[in-house]
Amino acid sequence: MYSRLYSGSVFGISAFPVEIETHLENAVPVFLMVGLPDSAVKESRERVSAAIKNSDLPFPNKKITVNLAPADIRKEGCAFDLPIALGIISAMGLLDEQALQESMFVGELALDGSLRSVHGTLSIALMAKELGKKQMLVPYDNAEEAGMVEDIHIIPVNSLAQSLRYLKNEEKIDPHKSDIASLFSHKSSSDIDISDIKGQENVKRALEIAAAGGHNIIMIGPPGSGKTMIAKRLPGILPPLSMQEALETTKIHSVAGQLTAGLSLLTNRPFRAPHHTISDAALVGGGVGIVRAGEISLAHHGVLFLDELPEFARNVLEVLRQPLEDKKICISRTKMSVEYPANFMLVCSMNPCPCGHFGNPLQQCSCSTPQIQRYMGRISGPLLDRIDIHIDVPALPYQDLSEKGRGETSEVIRNRVIAARIIQSERFDNRQACYKNADMLPSDLRIFCVLDDMSKQLLKTAMNKLGLSARAYDRILKVSRTIADLEGVDSIKAVHISEAIQYRSLDRQYWNG
Repeated sequence: MYSRLYSGSVFGISAFPVEIETHLENAVPVFLMVGLPDSAVKESRERVSAAIKNSDLPFPNKKITVNLAPADIRKEGCAFDLPIALGIISAMGLLDEQALQESMFVGELALDGSLRSVHGTLSIALMAKELGKKQMLVPYDNAEEAGMVEDIHIIPVNSLAQSLRYLKNEEKIDPHKSDIASLFSHKSSSDIDISDIKGQENVKRALEIAAAGGHNIIMIGPPGSGKTMIAKRLPGILPPLSMQEALETTKIHSVAGQLTAGLSLLTNRPFRAPHHTISDAALVGGGVGIVRAGEISLAHHGVLFLDELPEFARNVLEVLRQPLEDKKICISRTKMSVEYPANFMLVCSMNPCPCGHFGNPLQQCSCSTPQIQRYMGRISGPLLDRIDIHIDVPALPYQDLSEKGRGETSEVIRNRVIAARIIQSERFDNRQACYKNADMLPSDLRIFCVLDDMSKQLLKTAMNKLGLSARAYDRILKVSRTIADLEGVDSIKAVHISEAIQYRSLDRQYWNG
């Protein structure tokens, strides 16, 4: 007695099909699971047997062999409970195998036969669509997430018994359809607005440029100058996610089990702010056995905010260099290599010295020159090179703090940022993985960042006087392209280059002591 049906598993953030074969034979009763199952999959034997019995179905007193193919890839998680149970029921002759061939199944079984939600449903649904499956049976709590995928019927079920009734045509269940338009039309409400910030107009300008082009930014200033307050208002001026970006971001959070209950699609850009005690594995991803996404991947298409940057361990900061350049992270283990996307905005803040008052006209610094150099030396030059915008955040005088007027709101600035992103979207149309100016490759710079003679001479002078690297040269071009986009002009002028250079010179006065 034999049956075969299909499920899926997740590797990284992508899913691959798993063929579940079940064989029953008259031998000493035993339940065998083969095909490189992990501990959670092996434990499904107890969940499946209890669920079948508690659903008033007979459990075979035979030798049961379940094979998860392909057998050379490790299977993880509890999503195989439902298909394994249905495979056993089909092998007993209680279910027509033909009813299973055009479907895909995922779901964790409780001991009473009810279904619990699983991680990675969106990735598996996308894979099922690519394979041409007509329908996918999922736990009811996963239906909204899987319903983001069009052209495949998502059938929400609450239990093993209900799944069986549906497959036998004894119960009709309408396919679930998610209302994608309403999700994108919903605006997140927030009590924090950039207009709350007093003064700091130069910092707001830098933040607007960073948001418009997706540029990395570091803010340097004394304690209490508003660096953290400013950074937390960045999400309010970022453009909304596109559908493609939303699907990519949701897949990562779904696989990591980070989706909020009842939330089927991330439409707001993620904002991740890990504590400075974080390990390198937690930041970039990893783990023993199961390789999980780290904070940089959870911040994909969003913001990774590192407050008090020098307080992070040196090895933690150095692992950022490769993903900042490649927009992805490859985590290698002895038997596997997993790739996660990591296209994020890096936003950092730091004090200029241990006491925090170097360069502060309102308070005297108590640090010696060697102390300042050691403090700044915690951040390597190559990492700083990968940060496009360096901006000084000075301490605010009383006059600015006591102002009653409010500046521009987040919505006003966000509209300008969206307009600039639309220009970039049209510019990079049909270019893979290029969403904004910060994503441009060196070959793109030659096409989209053509300079006139005055701009070239200005940039040459800055490179020679400041000793900037070739990477810094590329960053200046990208930032100047964004400044021109905010202005709505096609060509980069000397004034745009001049402002972009200004955002590269700040760190040098500290770095050189």
